Amino acid sequence: MIDFAVSAGFVIIALALVLNLYRLLKGPTRGDRILALDTMMINAIALIVLYGIYESSTFYFEASLLLAMVGFVGTVAYTKFLLRGDIVE
Repeated sequence: MIDFAVSAGFVIIALALVLNLYRLLKGPTRGDRILALDTMMINAIALIVLYGIYESSTFYFEASLLLAMVGFVGTVAYTKFLLRGDIVE
């Protein structure tokens, strides 16, 4: 049963990544593109966690935590640049 759930999760998250890529490329505003990029990062983290469940390894959970921190900092930097035109004050 867990194999079916993990396989379904892979398919659903991969579909979400494709839809996020579409929004990233076609987003009408820069805000939409930043949001799409942040959502892609969250979906990538979900894929890594699912792969960790599939492999029964804790290494992938730590990697997903690092990716989450980098993604958060990236999103904040993009947003700050969009709002103020400068990242470092």
